[in-house]
Amino acid sequence: MTLRVVFCSRAAQRGDGAGQRIQRGPGRIERGADVNESGAGAAAPMSREGVDHALRTLREEHERIADSLLEVEAHQGFRLLKGAVLTGETWRRWDEAQRRIERLWLLFDACRQVVEAAERLRARRSRPDPATLAELSELLAGPSVETPESEIPLERRTLLGPDRRRLTLGEAVALMSETFDRVVEVVVAADAAWTALLVPLDEVESDWREAARLAQALDGARRPEVDRLGRELTAFGQLARTDPLSLVRDGRADTSRLYRLRAALDALRESLGEAVRLKEDYERRVSDLRASVDGVAEAELLAARARDEALEKIAAPVPPEPGPSRAAALREQVATLDGLRRAGRWTELVGRVTELDAAARLALEQARDEQRLSTGLLDRRGELRGRLEAYRAKAARLGLAEDDGLTTLYKRARDLLWSAPCDLRRATVAVADYQRAIKVWESEAGAGR
Repeated sequence: MTLRVVFCSRAAQRGDGAGQRIQRGPGRIERGADVNESGAGAAAPMSREGVDHALRTLREEHERIADSLLEVEAHQGFRLLKGAVLTGETWRRWDEAQRRIERLWLLFDACRQVVEAAERLRARRSRPDPATLAELSELLAGPSVETPESEIPLERRTLLGPDRRRLTLGEAVALMSETFDRVVEVVVAADAAWTALLVPLDEVESDWREAARLAQALDGARRPEVDRLGRELTAFGQLARTDPLSLVRDGRADTSRLYRLRAALDALRESLGEAVRLKEDYERRVSDLRASVDGVAEAELLAARARDEALEKIAAPVPPEPGPSRAAALREQVATLDGLRRAGRWTELVGRVTELDAAARLALEQARDEQRLSTGLLDRRGELRGRLEAYRAKAARLGLAEDDGLTTLYKRARDLLWSAPCDLRRATVAVADYQRAIKVWESEAGAGR
């Protein structure tokens, strides 16, 4: 909201080029050299045309000033400040702004009375005489506006009352403009702070109510974390609603504390929601967990059988020795869940069920890996047998079936692969030797051609 009061400084200057010069700057008034003891310039008489032009301009500017004052009082921030219970920094600044707006209206009324007096004086004659023009000039350009008592500083007051200070219309407007700007600054700052704070505050308060509802639905017991976040949120909400300006940092409302509360509440709501869902579906979840553990037990049995078969048929390398049954340990842990349920420790149960789900999946994968290690040894033996026979067929195509050296290599590899248990390491070397010998002969034969 950008509201500025523009009043009669231009109008009061019109008239034969004479009179006080008042130029509006940012919070200052520049005066000519002709100054009387009130601080105002001595008003030189205006012409009739100058007076008429000044009065016409003054009436228009008077309406604009009234519109500006009414506009700020209609502003949402002004209405909120006026209707709210305020504390702290916001109360201090609003209290000061209220006094300023009251003085604004009083000073505006004083200016209006001067303008109306000038209009009545001008209306007496169509062609005012020099004395009337001088009086009109004094009203329009001289120190004709009597300031409200509240505008008179202490050093200008006496035991019998304040020594009233009189201002020109231009000086009065400069004072009004400065006062108005300060009022608008407070109104706009408070409105911006409330806008930034109240919507997310309502959302976070709704999150807290949802967390409290979930806690009540879970077991009806008080939750320290819910209560702690509720107290912190209540304190922040009280501050945001009654003293928003205390939360402004570098021109903007600081919402970091609010968003930390939101993050904590989101995590709490998720945890409580999972606990409520577990409570409602406990039997199925535990049944699924037991089925997962049964799957681990079956995988461990298959892994043990595969290892036994590998030990019977493979001498080296030896499959790793299996550790204690993971399925048995998992069953013991699943058995403890009912105790937590009877104690109503649902949030703890969520963590335990989640951990056991993950542990069962890991145990199943480990058992399958162990089975793959054992069956992989047998698969490796089969792969070597197939490769050996494939190279024997190749040797026959090359006319090497009767070659004594190759026959010896083949027989050694075959004896290793078809013996039980099989030493896979030695068999792998023997097959590689046979394969290499065929390739060497093939290479030499190609070079001879």
